[in-house]
Amino acid sequence: MSVRTRFAPSPTGRLHLGNVRTAVINWLLARRGGGSFILRIEDTDTSRNVRGGEKGILEDLRWLGLDWDEGPDVGGPHAPYRQSERGARYDAAVDALLAAGRAYPCFCVEEELGADAEAGKGGREVHRYPGRCRHLSAAERARRSAEGPAPLIRFAVPEGVDGVEIQDEVFGRISFPMSELDDFVIRRSDGRVTYNFAVVVDDIDMEITHVVRGVGHLSNTPKQALVFDALGRPRPTFAHLPTVLGADGRKLSKREGASSVAELRAEGYPPVAVLNYLSLLGWSHPEEREVLTRDELVAASGLDRIGRSDTQVDPAKLRWISAQHLAREELRELVAHVAPFVDRARFPGAAERLPEVVDALRTRLGTYAEVNDHLPLLFPDSGALARARAEVLASPESRALLEAVRDRLQRSTEWSSGALGTAVREVGTAVGARGPRLFHPLRKALIGSEDGPDLGKILAAIGRAEAVRRLSGIDDAPAV
Repeated sequence: MSVRTRFAPSPTGRLHLGNVRTAVINWLLARRGGGSFILRIEDTDTSRNVRGGEKGILEDLRWLGLDWDEGPDVGGPHAPYRQSERGARYDAAVDALLAAGRAYPCFCVEEELGADAEAGKGGREVHRYPGRCRHLSAAERARRSAEGPAPLIRFAVPEGVDGVEIQDEVFGRISFPMSELDDFVIRRSDGRVTYNFAVVVDDIDMEITHVVRGVGHLSNTPKQALVFDALGRPRPTFAHLPTVLGADGRKLSKREGASSVAELRAEGYPPVAVLNYLSLLGWSHPEEREVLTRDELVAASGLDRIGRSDTQVDPAKLRWISAQHLAREELRELVAHVAPFVDRARFPGAAERLPEVVDALRTRLGTYAEVNDHLPLLFPDSGALARARAEVLASPESRALLEAVRDRLQRSTEWSSGALGTAVREVGTAVGARGPRLFHPLRKALIGSEDGPDLGKILAAIGRAEAVRRLSGIDDAPAV
């Protein structure tokens, strides 16, 4: 059977970096194995669901490029893919366990269970359901069912065994003592099934081969393994990922303001960079490479290089990876991605010559939205630019240089960064200025600083009319 993984979020808000990292690892594992990635929505806890929650999850995953082969919006052979629509399937599985004697109705009321819990507080033993209803006769069960209220349904944990063993692809062989397990509830008295039961039924029906999730779910695994066994189906391969902590070292949580995928999108991070960064949270490339394309991630991904230690979000590392991906983008694509973020009211000249502007600033960008942080370099405050230019013009040598470059630019037939850079150097040779004596006065007159992008790229970005205006010392003309 080919690899089949799943991502099963609850529609309780937008995805934060911790839970979407799980989606990334599952998607990569399925794509590398030529298998299927299934999206399932766990929406049975209606009190926590938020309006638009499912729609937001789908938007986040699509933006990252995590396509799914089966899911609530695309359907598939194992539909439905929302837990709220799978009640009949859960009831059938409960009935199968009842018929096989692997589950039983429990008529204990909460007050009785609460008294048992209070009685056990003084000792060191973990409170376990005492099994009071496990061995009721069929007649007694029928009588109590007729009298009401509706009973709980509990799973009958096997007796006479020491524990439950699982093989985890990250943490190895793990044994859970049976003393930590009681006859847990699989269906509540109101008819709703519990998480540990529903996910097993879903994973069986959807033929999931690999259950890859956060280590916080490890404590659920022995119960789920027992349900797989009781339903007569093989357990999937389990892999539990290390916890993702925030930059402050605390566990990520929607309630604690963890960064969401939607926020990173709004901040201008390219989706491939976010995907790349998330893949590195707890995993390392065989050659220790860190900047990877989508295809390279698929080819190299695997569970064998996932560590056991918690991992921490590093905003500086995310921005660095983002900058590396921006540097690799074709200029045409980069311009298209930067365009929606440009503050056109503040920088009208930038919008008119955006390809040249982006080319001049691209090495400074960590995200698409950062273009507005760097546009003042090419379009500085007019007062500060006038003061800087006045300093340059105070030198007869620099004034002569500016005039010579201005005259050459007015005659230039090709307005590209390469041709303009060549023209400037030729003028420098003619007037005997090279290196800092050539570049510093020109940059200061053009952008108000001796440091900045390549002169040819500056000139291409601001345009002929604006370049001539700045070199002429004219401050009352509109920027172009």
